[in-house]
Amino acid sequence: MEVGRNDLETRLFNFAINTIKFLRSQAPSSELNVIKYQLTKSSTSSGANYEETQAGSSKLDFTNKVRISLREMRESNYWLRILKGINEEANPELEKLIQESKELKHILGAIVQKARVNNQEKR
Repeated sequence: MEVGRNDLETRLFNFAINTIKFLRSQAPSSELNVIKYQLTKSSTSSGANYEETQAGSSKLDFTNKVRISLREMRESNYWLRILKGINEEANPELEKLIQESKELKHILGAIVQKARVNNQEKR
C-alpha cells in the first residue's frame, strides 16, 4: 500500500495494482489477452488522471481530469463484468475488484457532480 497519499489516491493506486495482479493469474487466451490489455490500461489510467488533478492548473482542468478518471473507472468496471460473465466459476477476488470499481465510480462521480455545481454557482 502506498503511504503519504490521500485515501482516494491510495485506493486508485491499489485498485490498479490489484487488477494487474489478478490479471496475471488468469490463463492466457487470444480474447482474454485483449481484455487484459484494455483493463490494464483503464485501471491504471484512472489513477494516473486523478494523480494529475493534484497539480491542475485550474478548477476546470481539475474537473476535466476527474471526469476522465471516472470514465476510465467505468471502463474498468465494464471489463471486470465481462470477465465475470465469461468465468464459469465464482471468483471472490474478481468480485472484490468489481465492488471496488463500483465504489470508486461513485466517489469520482460525486466529485465531478460537486465540481459541476460549484462551477455553475460561480457563473
